[in-house]
Amino acid sequence: MGTEDGRSERPADAAVGERRHLIDLAYRMLGAPAEAEDAVQEAYARWYAMTPARRRAVEVPGAWLTTVVSRICLDVLGSARVRRERYVGEWLPEPLPDRTEWLGGTGGRPADPADRITLDESVRMAFLVVLESMTPAERVVFVLHDVFRYPFPEIAAIVDRTPAACRQLASSGRRRVGAAGAAGAAGAPAAGRARQARQARQARQARQAEAAEQAEVVRRFRRAWEAGDIEALVGLLDPAATMVADGGGLVGAVLRPVEGGARIARYLVLMAEKAPGLTLLERTVNGLPGLVAQRDGATATVAALDLADGRITRIWAVRNPEKLTRWTVGGGTL
Repeated sequence: MGTEDGRSERPADAAVGERRHLIDLAYRMLGAPAEAEDAVQEAYARWYAMTPARRRAVEVPGAWLTTVVSRICLDVLGSARVRRERYVGEWLPEPLPDRTEWLGGTGGRPADPADRITLDESVRMAFLVVLESMTPAERVVFVLHDVFRYPFPEIAAIVDRTPAACRQLASSGRRRVGAAGAAGAAGAPAAGRARQARQARQARQARQAEAAEQAEVVRRFRRAWEAGDIEALVGLLDPAATMVADGGGLVGAVLRPVEGGARIARYLVLMAEKAPGLTLLERTVNGLPGLVAQRDGATATVAALDLADGRITRIWAVRNPEKLTRWTVGGGTL
């Protein structure tokens, strides 16, 4: 579309094309799709609040929007830390369904494809939980550099810190990820195109093999749980496994982690006995096979799982209904 002086509004068109990238960025920074969408919407509101002349003066709309979204996320994370101190029980990131089951907001209306978050290692629950342990500045810098590969001089301008300070923040975040043993998109230096393509193929093959192995373990775990077979459940759980549940004070959930495979197995069987009528479904949760529990067609719990050596090491059970709106149709519960 032209303007009064005949110049194109191409920067505005370029800005529209950044939406998917910005949603991806904001979700990894905030761990909540709704908050990510709000942050991106606010950034676009600021963009379109400028006059056409000011928008044309922005050489790289994507960089401008990335800066604004990152600063909004930094503010949101600061206030979220205060809110989460008052949160009832454990706080977990909002689980993501597979693209084929993605529902926007409430009411089961399909979301705009541009709002769908790319599923890769950096949205796995194990990785997002570690991100929650970082300070707001650590998280924003780490996500920008180690996940999205922004150089430190650019990040410094975004977060209003020196490049050296940003390097320290990213390094601190990397240590947290390493200490937790969480897989993610962090760490590898930039490579040539051929090498990057080879690494991408190898990563896809590894993900496919991992997902196939996990799907089989999840299937056996679901069958054992449905049968109330504690011995079989214990055999599928790592002896040092941990289960964390997030009810947000809105529904019943253990307030502290359940530790030990045998304790988790007994707890799951006891819960199934107290809540008859649950239907367990195998679903993709944050890019990996997981479990969803439904009662009367409504999703009550979504469980993300982590495996090591063929056994389940961690279970993150999200029961807070406010975090399950994208699972209200075609989803499931634990």
